[in-house]
Amino acid sequence: MRRTEYDAGQAAKRLKVAAAAFRWARHTGLVPAPDVPPSRWSRAAVEALDADTIRAAMPTAPIGSGAAADLIADALGTPNVIGEKANVTAFVVRRFVDRGLLVDLSANPDGTLHHPGQVAEVCRREDLADLVAAGTPLGPEQAAARLRVRRADWDHMVRLGWVRSPQSIDAGRTAAGHSSSPPRPGSQHTRSLRPAQPCPAAAPLCPTATVRCEPVVGRFVQGERGHVSWSP
Repeated sequence: MRRTEYDAGQAAKRLKVAAAAFRWARHTGLVPAPDVPPSRWSRAAVEALDADTIRAAMPTAPIGSGAAADLIADALGTPNVIGEKANVTAFVVRRFVDRGLLVDLSANPDGTLHHPGQVAEVCRREDLADLVAAGTPLGPEQAAARLRVRRADWDHMVRLGWVRSPQSIDAGRTAAGHSSSPPRPGSQHTRSLRPAQPCPAAAPLCPTATVRCEPVVGRFVQGERGHVSWSP
């Protein structure tokens, strides 16, 4: 029995093109929007597509987030070196995806795939260093320093669960062999929190705490009992 409708993976298989190439073609408009709700294509729509055009739009295989991180590091003149702390990690690449600078062509939630040409285009940006800095996670010392609070105050807020990060970092490695680090707040998150302001809700449990627990639109969100979390 012939299939009458296709999802992205099935359509790619029907056309004998890589799934990542099909997703890139969808991103660039070479593949029209699905014509069968919610996100599927009819057989007629798939048969009308030009497989050679889709292949030509992505002539080389996609690269993973680790390889993309290594290319970005090379473009900055600070290459990732095996055995040393990575200058650019897969976490930064994920932040680029979140900000729309790169397209994720993978259907795997545990990893990302990218068009080599788009990565190369990002590497040529004049503001690349600033973009990487904004997406690089901060360690606890850096976060405390950015907020101009004591490290002990920051640690206490984290232990209480009043500050938590929904961010997660790939458990894999960059192409240069660097393992990822534990979750950390991004620098853009700490910049959005105004430092050195009293936190009334924290006073009974942490009298010396100076981290502000008022909500900051788009970044920190106040919950019940003064609970604060940061979000993209």
